[in-house]
Amino acid sequence: MKVPREPSDKADALGPILGTNQSGMRALNERLVLTMIRQNGALAKSEIARMTGLTPQTVSVIIRALEQDGLLLKGDPQRGRVGQPSVPIRLNPEGAYVLGLLIDRRSADMVLTDFKGAIQARRRITFTAPDFEDVLRFARHAVTELRALVPPAGQARVAGLGIAMPFRVWDWATTPTAMQAWRDRDFRADLALASDLPVFLQNDASAACGAELVFGTGTQAQDFLYFYVGHFIGGGLVLNGGLFDGPTGNAAALGSLSVLDRNGRPRQLIELASLVVLERAATGQGGANTSMWDKAEGWDISQATQEDWVKEAASGIAQAVQAAVAVTDMRLVKIDGWMPADLRAQLVARVRDCLQQGEFKGVEPPVVQAGTMGPDARVIGAASQPLLARFMSGFSV
Repeated sequence: MKVPREPSDKADALGPILGTNQSGMRALNERLVLTMIRQNGALAKSEIARMTGLTPQTVSVIIRALEQDGLLLKGDPQRGRVGQPSVPIRLNPEGAYVLGLLIDRRSADMVLTDFKGAIQARRRITFTAPDFEDVLRFARHAVTELRALVPPAGQARVAGLGIAMPFRVWDWATTPTAMQAWRDRDFRADLALASDLPVFLQNDASAACGAELVFGTGTQAQDFLYFYVGHFIGGGLVLNGGLFDGPTGNAAALGSLSVLDRNGRPRQLIELASLVVLERAATGQGGANTSMWDKAEGWDISQATQEDWVKEAASGIAQAVQAAVAVTDMRLVKIDGWMPADLRAQLVARVRDCLQQGEFKGVEPPVVQAGTMGPDARVIGAASQPLLARFMSGFSV
């Protein structure tokens, strides 16, 4: 399957972005204002002017236009110590709707999200392997069903469809011909033919990293390394406040890094820290495994099996972190995944322990944190692609 970078009319700069007061730049400035509010929450006009470098008059004109477009809402006046009360400006959840499709190796999810990234509805299928035609048929039906749930007044506000999926998915086929359709055909193009929406495509782990960057809770760092543990483990890289995806969209393919297993043999990280490894261990011991792909909680896997997987997965991730830090000087690492919260907490804690025992001569060891988006990071990241392309500045999709 071809994976070209999708065209976009958005700004593609990284790092802090300032607006311009020159005429003819209304669209850029509007996206800048929307970006500031999305990243910081409700803001007064004076705060927006200070953060963007725009004049108060320009900000007032932009806010008025975005309110008329239904993208922003005014909050209740907040009284300070002196002067006029400030009025917080916030995003209107009903300002736009987007669709996101996640294609994984054992399941596919389609979600409808509002303008703030909250999931409104979902469709899901599971399988033993992703058949191209079956997944395409599911996606087409899910688009129709989910769009029908949008209120009539919001139908014109459906901004697009984003797809998140592993690139080169055929590399892990059990037989040479099992995934041939994914190699030969363009899933994005085939789905776009059945829809009047703009359709975007991104690597699934990069999409998860982008969701953490844009929608993650708390103050977001400008630079961090990101691991997402799914059927196979993948990664993402944030530099200077923007998602770095490389010339082919496959940057930070952390699962391909070479690490040592418990016997000292070189293996790819994907062979040690992926959930398929845990599934195989549970199956080999007679445990159920279908629950792993149906939901991210309540797995029927023994504690001993989980702990054994965590031990080797954490060791591999820690080795990958050491190698990445030596190249990028990264000070923060985030780990998320399709797994129960307590299992993720165990994995994060174990990675920290392994790094404390590691060698960091000449470099600074990073802080390791759990991601804030959880199991839905990839599908929310998929849905965010059309939203970011149309309404935000400084992010790549």
